[in-house]
Amino acid sequence: MTAPGRALAPFRFPAFRAIWTANLVSNFGAMIQSVGAAWLMTDLTTSHQLVALVQASTTIPVMLLAVFAGAIADNYDRRLVMLAAQAVMLAVSATLAVLTMLDRIGPLSLLVCTLAVGCGTALNGPAWQASVRMQVGAADLPQAISLNTIAFNLARSVGPALGGLLISLTGPEVGFTVNTFSYLALIIVLLRWRPEQPPRQRQPMLASIMTGLRFCAGSDPVRRVLTRGLVFGFGAAGIQGLLPLLVRHQLQGGEVQYGLALGAFGIGSIVTALWIAPARRRWGSEAVVTGASLAFAVAIVPLALTQSLGVALICLLVAGGGWVAILTTLNVAMQLRSPEAILGRCMAIYQAVAFGGMAIGAYTLGLVADLTGTSTAILGAAGLIAGSLPLLRRFAPMPAREEGRVVA
Repeated sequence: MTAPGRALAPFRFPAFRAIWTANLVSNFGAMIQSVGAAWLMTDLTTSHQLVALVQASTTIPVMLLAVFAGAIADNYDRRLVMLAAQAVMLAVSATLAVLTMLDRIGPLSLLVCTLAVGCGTALNGPAWQASVRMQVGAADLPQAISLNTIAFNLARSVGPALGGLLISLTGPEVGFTVNTFSYLALIIVLLRWRPEQPPRQRQPMLASIMTGLRFCAGSDPVRRVLTRGLVFGFGAAGIQGLLPLLVRHQLQGGEVQYGLALGAFGIGSIVTALWIAPARRRWGSEAVVTGASLAFAVAIVPLALTQSLGVALICLLVAGGGWVAILTTLNVAMQLRSPEAILGRCMAIYQAVAFGGMAIGAYTLGLVADLTGTSTAILGAAGLIAGSLPLLRRFAPMPAREEGRVVA
């Protein structure tokens, strides 16, 4: 089977097809809302820090709540957990739309709403990631993870441009309304899905969390994966947080140009995602993560300096490819080394570490940008990502192919 053909194999499972399609619709809505929230904040304030906090506020809850969400995912029906999370995010998006329509939105209320959406994301993430095995089985798990990444980045490639156009013509409140309705597709699919689930032995919340933490702390391969996720998340996430400011002030662009910039990042991710699994099989996870990290770091250097939209789009195309190659490889490595009984907790810990790095990195880069300027902050991020690689390859190398695997 060719690489693209093998990559599409999970689509033969009806549950995966339905959830993937509904998730794609929901991702489109989320991208449109993300553009609207980031651009609205640039209208409400000139603070680099507050603009970067829009990105950070969606990831901070994952850092703080993911371990609790992982315990919930392992102790309760994962389908019902996902339904509850989708309902929370639908309600918050509707509230954000109404506040904006009534012109009652400010920087603080906008951050509160994006923080609440982040809470829904934190609840949904471990249950959703742990449910992929139930949809396709272990044999097609790496390909399914890549396809889920493609769904996100397909929305990222088109959704921001569509969102920028929609917001420029109508206003951010319409984008928030579109996102509200986008949750319905996934809610309907989840209501109809009836997976077979093994009986669960429920544990008290604290004991359940400690079981997951003990496993991750005691597994050397897992610790190394978590370290790589933390460092890359810290260095890379702030780029997206500062992108609205870079487009507005350095590129002299508007909502449409911002959407195109995010779209280029997404297209790079899609083009790369289909080839991650064969690249990983041929060269190994360390080579993929190292090469992708260097590509990301090199790409954001001219991004920090250029005043040309065309050059910026090319840089973001390459950066998007590096981003998805790293995070998908880390995700696969974590899933293949996590026992089914505690899979939700293991993925939650991975999310908490990676998203925690992203949240702290986005905030830190925003602070640096306030003090030194956007370009200097982005150049610093490039230096951190590239400069940390020798130490990471020495002290936290990616696990070898069979090292620590619990999934065949």
